Amino acid sequence: MTSIYDDVARWRKPLEHIAALLEPDTDKTSETVRWEMTALLEWMKQTYTEADDSVMVDNVLRYTKGFWDGLFTCYDEYHIPRTNNDLEQFFRQTKADHRRITGLRNWNTYIQRNGEMIVLISDALGQEHLKERLRSVDYTSYKERKAEWDSRLSENVERRRFNRNPEAYLAKLEQEWAETCC
Repeated sequence: MTSIYDDVARWRKPLEHIAALLEPDTDKTSETVRWEMTALLEWMKQTYTEADDSVMVDNVLRYTKGFWDGLFTCYDEYHIPRTNNDLEQFFRQTKADHRRITGLRNWNTYIQRNGEMIVLISDALGQEHLKERLRSVDYTSYKERKAEWDSRLSENVERRRFNRNPEAYLAKLEQEWAETCC
């Protein structure tokens, strides 16, 4: 057991470095953390070269590769919760708000309909000078975003219309088809 303990104790060091490096801080940016993480992974590959180390090194490299694209997002986007606990609290609070407003336990439709807007609105309502920021948005940008939003919602609206009355929905489609063909 002594040799296994020694290996685990040695492997703990790079994991502690990674945890410290990824620790959220107000002065960190995704660019600097990404650079430091790349350097740390290179150091780990060069330092841990023993035969038993390959399991740990390969595991850390595979794990970081799988999460690489989203690993550094929280450093530049202040409205994204920085830790898993913060994220869980945000979801719990959002779900509780939805239940309080609607009285419904299931919030799947709410998520489908509002998506990322839940995060943006929740964050914006707590900020100062919201009215001034909204007034600073030009009309063209607003219209583009509104068109994207309407497109997103139209899919859900069409699905609900079909589910409510499939015969009427299909008859309307056939009528529209007949009008465009003739």
